[in-house]
Amino acid sequence: MSTATPALSVLDLVPVRAGQTSAQAVAASLALVTRADELGFRRYWFAEHHNMPAVASTTPPVLAAASAARTSRIRLGSGGVMLPNHSPLVVAEQFAALEALAPGRIDLGLGRAPGSDPVITQLLRQSGTTSDVDRFPDHVRDIVSLVSPEGASVRFTSGGTYDVHATPAAATVPEVWLLGSSDYSAQLAASVGLPYVFANHFSGQGLERALDLYRSAYRPSEAHPEPRTFLTANVLAAPTDAEAEERVLPNLRMTARLRTNRPLIPLETVEQSLAGAADFEGLGDSFMDSARANWFVGTPDAVATRLREFASTHGVDEIMVSPIAGSYDGEPMDASPGRLQTLDLLAAELGLA
Repeated sequence: MSTATPALSVLDLVPVRAGQTSAQAVAASLALVTRADELGFRRYWFAEHHNMPAVASTTPPVLAAASAARTSRIRLGSGGVMLPNHSPLVVAEQFAALEALAPGRIDLGLGRAPGSDPVITQLLRQSGTTSDVDRFPDHVRDIVSLVSPEGASVRFTSGGTYDVHATPAAATVPEVWLLGSSDYSAQLAASVGLPYVFANHFSGQGLERALDLYRSAYRPSEAHPEPRTFLTANVLAAPTDAEAEERVLPNLRMTARLRTNRPLIPLETVEQSLAGAADFEGLGDSFMDSARANWFVGTPDAVATRLREFASTHGVDEIMVSPIAGSYDGEPMDASPGRLQTLDLLAAELGLA
């Protein structure tokens, strides 16, 4: 089995910790994407989640635009835009504009999940232009056409056509990816000939089946004659195992809150997590143990070894890390030392250029 070094990318939810403002959380993530660009990471994607106390990544195109102004090489995009929340034309226009801002560096990752609870989904439908989730495959195809230089055509029932372009004169186009954690997304990506990413950082359930479905059923497209995929993973590297195990606690406890339907709160600091160690006895502890088993946490050499093996096992040449290091009391609010440390240590260990 080959254990070649995979390329590394970053998935960012723009975490908000206790006492931190949204502005400070965004500033910390912009510092992180700047550092990822310097270190040689391949791409940097922002997630879309709504109305969560610990997540400030609500609008990937806005965050990608801010990142484009601070970087020169790294690819930027969405991981992903939750398409049912938006008009396909608006999404196409936003990412065509991003591509004009940073030609050759924009990825448009599309997902079918809402990225929110039912109340937020209803608010989005009432207050803005959304799309029918049942027409997701059609809307994906529409976006691919709209961002192309040729554009798309609307055919009237009375006869004739009307041309539509996401931008007047595209020279380059964003690369469209389909994202998901189910058989559905893998099969759709294969049928339309698009790159595909399995959201392994959620749970990892169904990973091998999804990749097999995608690769075995892939229909080549002009832009993508071969199937193309990478994997996501929750990752934390620290100089010592002791520090790694402390910095992972806030995100483990957030996972337990989500799985046990407890009220969500801003991400705890390490000290707050240690002080509340008895909060999740029983089922909560079980969820934390299960999550921890699938995360990549430890010293840089140990994490790098596991990442190489993970990439080799599943036949991918890239892993998108979601850096999950929590913060200690007293660390700067407008920075994320633990997440920066993870990127620095992995880049050094894996020899990124």
